[in-house]
Amino acid sequence: MIYKEKFKTGLKDIGKDNTIKNRAILEILENIGAYHSDKVKFGANETEETRTGWILLDWNLQVIKRPKYGQTLSVNTWGRDVKKFFTFRDFEVYDENNNLCAIATSKWALIDIDNRKMVRLTDEIMNRYEPEEKSVFSEEKLGKLEIPTEFLSSINYEVIRKDIDVNKHMHNLYYLDLAYEAMPEEVYEKRPFDNVRITYKKEIKLRR
Repeated sequence: MIYKEKFKTGLKDIGKDNTIKNRAILEILENIGAYHSDKVKFGANETEETRTGWILLDWNLQVIKRPKYGQTLSVNTWGRDVKKFFTFRDFEVYDENNNLCAIATSKWALIDIDNRKMVRLTDEIMNRYEPEEKSVFSEEKLGKLEIPTEFLSSINYEVIRKDIDVNKHMHNLYYLDLAYEAMPEEVYEKRPFDNVRITYKKEIKLRR
């Protein structure tokens, strides 16, 4: 099943040249994925009943054309490919003239909120989403990333309360913010970056 929603770009969503930022695009994609789960009665409001929650493991975003402030975007999403403990979700973003602006794929796991272990994705769970065979990329775009042997720039950051989400770890969008903060100024000024890959290796929690 392809699930569809519309989103309007606001002031906090725009950056250079009044065009949408990568963080805003990912926030829209995250939200429509959550709305899809809401529709099939497996979302945030059902957590107390199911004792499970979805966690994000990977993003791959390609921006083709950046919408500007005030535009209403049409966004499509669907589930695809289930592999025991993982599933994939793809996205398309269109502007008001039906131009394709961005595509993305993502990888998710379902966790037991009581013991924090991954839950096997049964047919009973996934049939709610009616997975599609369609993929936005012609080849697998979420392969393993090689960790660099050295880093040219780094920062120290202490996680604070506002960073923590419903899953009790730092929300996935804040990792992109931290990556931007760690960039050398001459690299950061080259944004926006039209190809973004994020892999979440380990959850970051609040230290108290």
